[in-house]
Amino acid sequence: MKTMRISVIAVLMLTGGLVLAQQRFDDLVRCDFFAGVSGNKEALDRGMKKTEEILANEPNHAEAKVWHGSGLMTRSGEAFQKGDYQNGMSLWQQALKEMEQAVQLDPTNVGVLIPRGAVLITASRFTPPEMGKPILEVGVADFEKVLKLQEAYFSSLGTHPRGELLTGIAEGWSRLGNQDKARQYFERIASELSGSVYEQKARA
Repeated sequence: MKTMRISVIAVLMLTGGLVLAQQRFDDLVRCDFFAGVSGNKEALDRGMKKTEEILANEPNHAEAKVWHGSGLMTRSGEAFQKGDYQNGMSLWQQALKEMEQAVQLDPTNVGVLIPRGAVLITASRFTPPEMGKPILEVGVADFEKVLKLQEAYFSSLGTHPRGELLTGIAEGWSRLGNQDKARQYFERIASELSGSVYEQKARA
């Protein structure tokens, strides 16, 4: 569970690097959700309350909905960890539903796609294959869509957000058994992020 929390934090940091500088919703909640994923229940509750207050006034606020869904996924993991499988599964299903609704509401919003993709790719590592493979496919698709949306200025972004996104896609395809696609992305990492830790990982 600790490893999952660390992984979620690492990939959710993409929201700070891949969303262009603007007044971003994630600025309002990221810190609370990061702390919540790390085990700070009060912070998670605070972040969830913020999103719930916004959704009470704007039920179709896509970014609030996707972050709320990510919080439900965290609570789902905590329930499973405690052996409460019924509640864990209920939270899991609601989390997937809310994140899907968020993407349907705003399908080209990077601030929606990255949180869902990050959470699903990470969660897929800690679930049985019958649950993990479908959400991994969705997460990889989200990341690839972000890459396409930001194609025109992707090269101007920092090493960390580019490396995390490309590595997430490459490792996702590898875990899905498509080694040809995985190799394409690993080779791109080695070429575009030469001299970085991401190049070292890609070559390995």
